[in-house]
Amino acid sequence: MRHVHRITFAALLCLLAMTGLTPAAAQAPSEQARATEADHAQMMQQLGITQLRKGPSGDEKAPDHANYDEALANPYPDWPDALRMNDGAKVTTAAQWTGKRRPQIVEGFEREVLGRVPANTPAVSFTVKAAENERLGSVPVSATLLTGHLDNSGDPAITVDFPVMLIKPINHAGPMPLLIMFALGTPPFPSPVAPSPADVARMNAALRDAMIKENPALGEVLQAHPAWQPIPTPPFFPAPRQADDPISQLVADGWAVAQIDPTAVQADNGAGLTRGVIGLVNKGQPRKPDDWGALRAWAWGASRVLDYVSHDPDIDAAHVGIEGVSRYGKAALVTMAFDQRFYMVLVGSSGEGGAKPHRRNFGEAVESLTGAGEYHWMAGNFLKYGASAARGGAKTAGDLPVDSSELIALCAPRPTFISYGSPAKGDAQWLDQQGSYMATVAAGKVFRLLGAHDLGVGDDYQHAKKPDIDVGMLDGQLAWRQHEGGHTDVPNFRYFIAWADKWMNRAAAHP
Repeated sequence: MRHVHRITFAALLCLLAMTGLTPAAAQAPSEQARATEADHAQMMQQLGITQLRKGPSGDEKAPDHANYDEALANPYPDWPDALRMNDGAKVTTAAQWTGKRRPQIVEGFEREVLGRVPANTPAVSFTVKAAENERLGSVPVSATLLTGHLDNSGDPAITVDFPVMLIKPINHAGPMPLLIMFALGTPPFPSPVAPSPADVARMNAALRDAMIKENPALGEVLQAHPAWQPIPTPPFFPAPRQADDPISQLVADGWAVAQIDPTAVQADNGAGLTRGVIGLVNKGQPRKPDDWGALRAWAWGASRVLDYVSHDPDIDAAHVGIEGVSRYGKAALVTMAFDQRFYMVLVGSSGEGGAKPHRRNFGEAVESLTGAGEYHWMAGNFLKYGASAARGGAKTAGDLPVDSSELIALCAPRPTFISYGSPAKGDAQWLDQQGSYMATVAAGKVFRLLGAHDLGVGDDYQHAKKPDIDVGMLDGQLAWRQHEGGHTDVPNFRYFIAWADKWMNRAAAHP
């Protein structure tokens, strides 16, 4: 019986290790929640906030559900004008935009919404952890798992390492465009090469011997099943990836791909704000009200990957893009807006904090991001706009100095593709597809001022009605398409690739 118990416990430990859990980590959610609440409370105290408004419920059957009535959706119909200076003067030239107005908008976002990236961010070094040559469909690729390590000599108690998977077609003519994609967890090798049948046989023999050594009674079982093997012999051909797989589409078109786990740069919770890159810079101390939040930290991590690939002769450093969905769609838009080295962006289903206007009363709201759940994405100062009682008085979304249309405008004139899915398929109304389209329309005037093409529908964002699903607006550097799928951008990838190729003056590798 001792052997049975020991094997069962060993199997449990193995399962916990495979899922990234340990017996101690099983207690982490409650500890994490308490730490998050404490950090949220201290930020409220710094700001003199005594009460926050509760955000709307995402459950449409709940009494306090979010508004989905367009008649009530625009309590603040007049949004900040991207082409008017803070003193009301009109911006009429590209030089005025670049030299004066753009810095004003950046300042508004840094001070009140997203936070400031400190000047003393740590250096990042990359090392190769593993690499192999694989095949995606008919395309031979090299796949390299990298580890980015943040210099923690200033605070050795905090270690920050993050994984990056770099995938490059082996056969290519000249430098390739590259898309950096946000992905949760350590990015897997795209098509791992299995050991040979002979090597698998050796592994199985070793495993069978180890099982018998651990529990001699298993010898009878294994003897009764001589053909059974712990590891099945791999098939000659690996299982194909799905035809619409974004990475397969990109490499087939001659692009390279880099996947980064942003949560390894900065945790996706308030408890992690004293760790990760934010905690490392602050030496484990809480943030100040205008310190950066997780969205800017994730964007910072993507920029460090851009630093690395810019030295790779296989990569066209002038044509590197960024992509993400949902909270990572927010981060992709923030990355593109602030780091002007990025050439293009695919913003997937980003919602509040992304393409959705703060001033819209439809679905997700400012108050959804000021509570303890997701406040860590933003600067501490953002909490003021969800406060019903505070030292500086109650504030609402209408008091924000900037809005999402200006975040999109910060991407101009570079190619910017705003993507959403169908609420009927799971890309919930909560994300406010209509409002995000209005914000995209409102940003268009900046693209035109800088010599780029916008959606081509004019500037009347207040009355703009988004196109039907599957009707793309892809003629300009500012693009919109709502696809027929759910909370994903996969159905828009083939449109994104062709659209980006056009603006790069690049013929598709495989038309």
